[in-house]
Amino acid sequence: SSFHFQITESESKGEKATLEAESFKEQGNAYYIKKDYSEAFNYYTKAIDMCPKNASYYGNRAATLMMLSRHREALEDSQQAVRLDDTFMKGHLREGKCHLSLGNAMAASRCFHRVLELEPDNSQAQQEVKNADSVLEYEKMAELGFEKHDFRMVVFCMDRALESASACHRFKVLKAECLAMLGRYPEAQSVASDILRMDATNGDALYVRGLCLYYEDCIDKAVQFFVQALRMAPDHEKARLACRNAKALKAKKEDGNKAFKDGNYDAAYELYSEALTIDPNNIKTNAKLFCNRGTVGSKLKKIDQAIEDCTKAVKLDETYIKAYLRRAQCYMDKEEYDEAVRDYEKVYQTEKTKEHKHLLKNAQLELKKSKRKDYYKVLGVDKNATEDEIKKAYRKRALMHHPDRHSSASAEVQKEEEKKFKEVGEAFTVLSDPKKKSRYDSGHDMEDDTGNMGDFDANNIFKAFFGGGGGQGYSFEANQSSGPGNFFFQFG
Repeated sequence: SSFHFQITESESKGEKATLEAESFKEQGNAYYIKKDYSEAFNYYTKAIDMCPKNASYYGNRAATLMMLSRHREALEDSQQAVRLDDTFMKGHLREGKCHLSLGNAMAASRCFHRVLELEPDNSQAQQEVKNADSVLEYEKMAELGFEKHDFRMVVFCMDRALESASACHRFKVLKAECLAMLGRYPEAQSVASDILRMDATNGDALYVRGLCLYYEDCIDKAVQFFVQALRMAPDHEKARLACRNAKALKAKKEDGNKAFKDGNYDAAYELYSEALTIDPNNIKTNAKLFCNRGTVGSKLKKIDQAIEDCTKAVKLDETYIKAYLRRAQCYMDKEEYDEAVRDYEKVYQTEKTKEHKHLLKNAQLELKKSKRKDYYKVLGVDKNATEDEIKKAYRKRALMHHPDRHSSASAEVQKEEEKKFKEVGEAFTVLSDPKKKSRYDSGHDMEDDTGNMGDFDANNIFKAFFGGGGGQGYSFEANQSSGPGNFFFQFG
């Protein structure tokens, strides 16, 4: 009878525990309905502690953990539930949903098919099978897209997949990596940071953070993240390669900068060229390298090469002011003022500083000046020519183009030489008069100024200069033996 008493006592204890567990479960359900999932979790845990062999308690706690976005723990609970009861349909369904949320679509699909074995008409399981299939499909498409460097396609596929697999770090990291490759660094940083908040040891997310910094030309910080990623995942090949590239790029760029500062332009040019071969994907750093090489090119008087390098720099980074300024200066050196003005306008629109305004005004003035007759070119003298040099140049050119010298030439040549003779006189009139020269140098169009300079008589200037009748040692005399109209110069 004592044995019988023990049985009934343990039975009553068991019943008591079951009742207590049921009470905890009911309280858990009440909190779940109120969406107080933390409290619901506590009560389901109490129920499990009282009755660790009850599948539905694990099932309920799994549902709560899913609402708390603790999918890995939810997966463990739902797996425990179906281990205790393989016919527990909701358990299989929850296990499948956890697998899918975590991005394991194959395992999810197996769970949903198990539900359909138990209940062939279960519409939720039918829908979830379709969801799992579409996640698998997007994964395949993303893989192909990544191989083809179609990073936009990968981002699109991962966004679609994450609608069903919202807790999948793998998908998020792949999306973040592709956003970085597309130059969408703030978005990529944001995705990687979200992962690291939940999992500080995620090597992939650390790698993506480093990648963003590396592509934004913050190379020292980037290396720190790559090193951290390798500490968490020693076999992370991408982090290893990126770390190596980052260090090589930094060293080569610094060597180029040093050679430039030391005035060793040929060496600097070579070093920047070598640096440009390290990583074609690093757009920001490469834009700087092209601009630096352009600066060296202009020092080496390779102006066309310098323009080409600056053009490559702004193609890579449209906001790169320094490259526009460098290119504009090259255009100024080549006297291609239209292009220079275009670049300075772009710069001034972006950054309205006094200096940029001054550069633009100067280019506009040079452009205006270039549209007029270039009197310096007409006389064949430099813009800094002295009064004496201007006189000598006029003497030479006036004699060269004087109509009498070309009286036996064809009508066409005579007309051309007369035009040149007139231009030489015009140029001398302006450049030999300090006031007129000053106005001309500051960009005035002298033809506008004097009504029409074309009306003046070049012969009068010639006579005034040479003092007529050979007063200054020159005279034109008819050379009778050479036939009428032919003249020769007689030097006194």
